[in-house]
Amino acid sequence: MFLDGEGWRRLFDAFEREAWRFEAQPTYTMPREQENVARFRRGEEKPADHNVRWHERVRGYVESGRRIGRVRVVRQPLTDYQRYQFAWGIPGNIAAGEDIRILDVTREDYGLPLSGRDWWMFDETRIAHLNFRPDGTQINREAYEGSPVPYREWKGIALEHAVPFEEYVKGLDV
Repeated sequence: MFLDGEGWRRLFDAFEREAWRFEAQPTYTMPREQENVARFRRGEEKPADHNVRWHERVRGYVESGRRIGRVRVVRQPLTDYQRYQFAWGIPGNIAAGEDIRILDVTREDYGLPLSGRDWWMFDETRIAHLNFRPDGTQINREAYEGSPVPYREWKGIALEHAVPFEEYVKGLDV
């Protein structure tokens, strides 16, 4: 079942304990981000209201006792988009309450599904696939109807090998 608009929002907001994302694309070409990515690439200042709607949602989840986090998969050298995320996106998300860790798969893939699909897992029981074209354009989101067991295992592997964002970026030139 494809998840768009209100269906996606209802599924996402219904989690009771934890929403967790496996984020593996080297680049995302989300239309609403393109202007800010271009600003970043030109060396402009980050707008004060950058990603404010997401930050408000994250704070609301955390204030209600829920957790939200992700593991961001990277390979060296970082793409321009990853550098944008590291400089403009991730710090604000963390400040809002999101737990973000980095898994560098430059030398090893750890047996994870690095196939061009990201996914969200809600309460370790419901999975939503995020499907992308090779250029990072999202094709669709769909509810996964199979067993969540492999996703729990992949989450465990990712968390075991990932490091907190702040630790990963020490000494990086982003």
